[in-house]
Amino acid sequence: MHALRKNHPLRRIVLASAATVSGMVLLLSLKPHDTPAAIAVTSPSAAPSAAGAGTFTGDSVQTRWGPVQVRITVRGGKLTDVTAVAYPSDNPRDQEINSYALPRLRTEALQAQSADIDTVSGATYTSDGYRQSLQSALDSATG
Repeated sequence: MHALRKNHPLRRIVLASAATVSGMVLLLSLKPHDTPAAIAVTSPSAAPSAAGAGTFTGDSVQTRWGPVQVRITVRGGKLTDVTAVAYPSDNPRDQEINSYALPRLRTEALQAQSADIDTVSGATYTSDGYRQSLQSALDSATG
């Protein structure tokens, strides 16, 4: 008699163990979601000061799809304009994504008066790069 015949309990134990081990290997092989480097968020109370009036260009942030860089204008201690000066645009898909993402990110930045803005769905990498470059520009304006 063979130990792993069809109705033998040992067969079920071996199959259950193999399935459990396979499932654990798959779970452990998943990589955690990579988050960008910590972003120091400027609170609304720490908005650009009047002394920092002018135009400031943030750092160019390299994303998975290309660099993102913004330029801000500060007048009277308020963020009055945000312009994306570099963003992924190498292919039609990049152009489509950024045609809706960049205006939304700009609007949110002007409303928040900080880099504490939401990620645009479908444009995660651009949003993260935009936020980091914006924070860099805001730091230049307040520094």
